[in-house]
Amino acid sequence: MQKKALGRGLDALFHSNPPEEAAAPAGVIQVPTDRIRPNPYQPRGEMDTERLQELVASIRVHGILQPLVVRSDEDGYELVAGERRFRAAQAAGLSEVPVVVRDCTNREMLELALIENLQREDINPIDAAIAFRRLVDEFGLTQEDIAAQVGRSRPAVANTLRLLNLPSSIQQRVASGELSEGHARALLGLESAPEAQEALAAKILAEHLSVRDTERLVRSITERHRPSETPDKTPKRDPHITRIEEHLQRYFGTRVSIARSGEKGSIRIDFYDQEQFERILELLTAS
Repeated sequence: MQKKALGRGLDALFHSNPPEEAAAPAGVIQVPTDRIRPNPYQPRGEMDTERLQELVASIRVHGILQPLVVRSDEDGYELVAGERRFRAAQAAGLSEVPVVVRDCTNREMLELALIENLQREDINPIDAAIAFRRLVDEFGLTQEDIAAQVGRSRPAVANTLRLLNLPSSIQQRVASGELSEGHARALLGLESAPEAQEALAAKILAEHLSVRDTERLVRSITERHRPSETPDKTPKRDPHITRIEEHLQRYFGTRVSIARSGEKGSIRIDFYDQEQFERILELLTAS
């Protein structure tokens, strides 16, 4: 990921470019943990419990090596970046933690928490999609804006957003890691058939299908349900023949049909009892 794509981003928050500034303690203060509130724009939902416990054990031995980033308000501080370190510090029983105070807007709170998680591959695809959607809905960003901020291509952002079109049960399985993002994208091929998506998701889990196997099944299902594209070969009805049929039906008082093929053809006159048959014969021989 190129740092220039982050705008103010993490570079502006951590001052990571000059190595002498990164090593200097200037700007770092100790803040009681009970005065820090979680980032309300944190995009990550669930956290890997095993990895969190590993970090708790490390912090108990070595402390927090990289300061958290916070913004101040009248009630204390709000976390901007470092959610996992903050939770681990609380679990480790630390009464205070090192922080760097930065001035951030609400939009930057969401962007920077998202960027931090994406850089560390510490966010599942559904949480990323929800964060992208919030940037669009709450802050008016376009897909191109988001792509520039997080260092992804616009199509990649669009594909991630599409995951929110999946049924909620499938989204939960993707968020938990039961289904991969590749499987989820394959299931989007059945976007107009949520029941088929859920049935195939269950089959993926039961039979341990690969992404390629899933894509093949999706293609098979869509081809089976695709409307026939064979053109209608029924010849168009000659309106003149139709008018003759209507005239004869009025004359005989019954159904008359004319079938024609080239110069040949036939005329069929229906009758339903002996009396009607004799009346039709009388009309035919009247002239």
